Amino acid sequence: MINNSYLLGLYGVPGGATNASGVTSGAKPVRTQPTPPWDVSVKASRPDAVVRAALAARQLVTVDSGRLDLPGASPDYRKLFALYQGLTSLTALATRVDESGVSETEAARIRQRFASGIAEVGAYLQTAGFEDIRMVQGVSSTSAKTSAGVARDATRIVTRPVHDGDLASSVAGLEGPVVFDITIGTVGGDIAVPIDLAGMGAQTRTLDNVITFINGKLTDAGVATRIGREKVNGAPRTIQLGAKTITLPAQADQWGLVLQGTSAESVRFTTSQTSDAVYVVQASGSAGANELLKFQSDGGAAPEPLEPSGQTGWVAGRASQTALPKGVETVRASAVAADGSLWIVADIEGAPGSQPLKGERDVALMKLDPAGRVVATRMLGASDEASGYAIAIAADGRVAVAGSVTGDLEPGARVVDANLSDSFVTVFDGAGEELWTQRRGARAADEATAVSFGADGRVYVAGRSRSAMPGASGLGGWDGYLQGFSATQAHSLAPFTATPVSISQFGTVGDDSVRAMTVDGSSIYTAGVESGRVVLRHYTPDGDGAPSLAAVRDLGAASGDVTGIAVSAGRVVLTGTTRNPALDIATVNTAHSGSSDAYVAVLEADLSPAAADRLTYFGGAGDDSVADMKVHGGKVWITGIADRPAGAPEDDPRQGYLTRLDPLTGAVEWTRTWPGADQQASPLSLAVSSGGASVLDRLGLPQGLVSMGDSKALTAATALRPGDRFYVSPADGSRRRTVTIEAADTLQTLARKIEQASSGQLRVTVVTDALKTGELEDMNSGRMQRLSIVPREGRAGAVLTSGETGRDALAALGLSPGIVSPTPKAGELKTFAMALPPTLSLAGADQIKSTVEALRAAVRVVRDAYKALAPGSSRPAVTGAAPAYLTAQLANYQAALARLSA
Repeated sequence: MINNSYLLGLYGVPGGATNASGVTSGAKPVRTQPTPPWDVSVKASRPDAVVRAALAARQLVTVDSGRLDLPGASPDYRKLFALYQGLTSLTALATRVDESGVSETEAARIRQRFASGIAEVGAYLQTAGFEDIRMVQGVSSTSAKTSAGVARDATRIVTRPVHDGDLASSVAGLEGPVVFDITIGTVGGDIAVPIDLAGMGAQTRTLDNVITFINGKLTDAGVATRIGREKVNGAPRTIQLGAKTITLPAQADQWGLVLQGTSAESVRFTTSQTSDAVYVVQASGSAGANELLKFQSDGGAAPEPLEPSGQTGWVAGRASQTALPKGVETVRASAVAADGSLWIVADIEGAPGSQPLKGERDVALMKLDPAGRVVATRMLGASDEASGYAIAIAADGRVAVAGSVTGDLEPGARVVDANLSDSFVTVFDGAGEELWTQRRGARAADEATAVSFGADGRVYVAGRSRSAMPGASGLGGWDGYLQGFSATQAHSLAPFTATPVSISQFGTVGDDSVRAMTVDGSSIYTAGVESGRVVLRHYTPDGDGAPSLAAVRDLGAASGDVTGIAVSAGRVVLTGTTRNPALDIATVNTAHSGSSDAYVAVLEADLSPAAADRLTYFGGAGDDSVADMKVHGGKVWITGIADRPAGAPEDDPRQGYLTRLDPLTGAVEWTRTWPGADQQASPLSLAVSSGGASVLDRLGLPQGLVSMGDSKALTAATALRPGDRFYVSPADGSRRRTVTIEAADTLQTLARKIEQASSGQLRVTVVTDALKTGELEDMNSGRMQRLSIVPREGRAGAVLTSGETGRDALAALGLSPGIVSPTPKAGELKTFAMALPPTLSLAGADQIKSTVEALRAAVRVVRDAYKALAPGSSRPAVTGAAPAYLTAQLANYQAALARLSA
């Protein structure tokens, strides 16, 4: 006879008698799912055994080829259980690395195995091929939007405050002679509009009256550009007294000028009322906020600056104070271009405009106009960390930046050790477009600390290295090095290729460095500290640009550092900080103060000791430092911290100073000191601009062409680099496609690439950020255009997967890996997003903690997916051909029935 209980059991139906309530009696509960590895009945391995197995295994995720303990169960279970085991192994590794007693050797092995394991999990999820559920490594959303964006061209900019209080009162900064020209560029040519406020006669120079006068001239000229005003009060002011926060009385209304242009007109401001300008970048206040100070040098025709509105620590001669964008960590170098714009190289921990970074910290090249407005930002695009140490500007407008980088930078480039810093140099054209990048790394750490352009167009880089640089020999400890690069281009549309010329590595068996370098004609000079002594070197390049050592000069014990070097009137000028009262120079203009002083040395071009050599010490009774120096018109400008008591705590007051002196006589010709916010001022860099200060500073307007926009190329506006990429996989299971960033890509071209890679599953559009309440629509307001990604109506969407480490475009776009799909309807495949970023790290305690939390959350997602596979759960409607495992199972059932009924 047929055993009904057995037959019903094959279909998952309990046998035995049933009562009136339909409850089966006399039968054991029938399992409908295989036993998972986290079940209490499954004996778990000890954590230390899991760690040992993970370190020894070639793979952490292995689909068990054995049978599940429930015949005929879906293959998705084996795939889920394999994923669970992989996540458990990763969690054990992450937990172990933070335990006490773990040696550095073991920790290094664990970190390496963990990194490969995370990559293995990502690869497994892309190829596992789940049938009844959908598993993704990232997040699940119905829409996505890039946090990276491109600034929309502005037609309206707002200046800093130029007037306080009552609009009916005269504006002090607009009294006296105020003469300038506004040149409007149109399709029909330039139209010059001369402005001379003397034309207002006896009329009171209120802000509105001046604006009306200027607009009258613009109207008469037949142009559309206009001037207006805007209230630009800052945030409410507060001070901290102990644990108590006190709100200060509201400031008087502050007003800035508005330049309202059109897309069809360019605007240029010029004036004959100019003087030299000196820009100082400083960290100010207890929080170390970075800001730009603009000083007006004596002489020239510009009126003396008046104290601008709403500024701190003002001192006579300072024309403006402008906060640098949030995210700027420090600035080490700056330079002025021929058009009067200021370029600075900054370390950033958050990109201006909330642009995402690819790594922890990056280098940014920023261009500011003479009014202090940031008009362009170029990020290096480092995948881990980068620091910028030097900048140089060529006569043709090219800009070179040098520093150090850790981790990947150029896609496909070989890195000796991703955990150690390498030297890099990047060259941009005058518009800020990258021309070429070279990364040169020794086996140990190295960094580029100085960069200069040669007269022949070559770029020379100097720095230090802990081992032999490629093509050189190491001497011991840190060594100095000098190397040149020649750039070529196959044709006008091809990228530049930089070729290194022979390298010179030098120093002693101790620690050596290059702190400064300059090129003058056929001479290259480096200066640094070698085994504790100030050493200058003179090189001459051969016909191929290879530097050859011509002379060395030792100036004695450094007892401090070297800051800068330049050539002026055929003499070498060197600056730095020292406690040595007797540097080896014949004639001393001003004696050492007995503490730490700035020094300025003048030497012969061939570095030979001579009677004409001069040395000037500069400083007070306390410690003085030099942060940067520039030589302009034969005079030396230096800036730093002034006269600080020796051994003073970090939070004691610090005053900044800016001084111009004659290096031949030591005479101090111009000097200013200032306290900074919270009595904390720390100058970082300086740059000098001929004629850069003018009467326009009183109006908050820049000299020269007003920038209304910047490059729309993603590689210029964001941290993306050519060759970065990510992957798009249609959610219907079609093969994934690669989206690769090209140099000319814009938001529009990238949108088309993503749509095509998704096989039409996604709709990608360019959207513009809405203005916030009270926000001004200008380049500084952060109004950006970004990509919006949604599934097309009636489509399943697509999965976005990160690119490889070092060339991941998703991170630079600010997109999370995962699936973008509509909310599933009843009967459709469920998506389970593990929110497991590929960038999980075991680098520090905080990273380990967040990594363990992420892994445990991913394990919970796996358990949820297991529950969703249970019979009776919401499952997709069965359509099309049955899977092979189910076809085989049905065939077995039919064979059993045939035998039973025979």
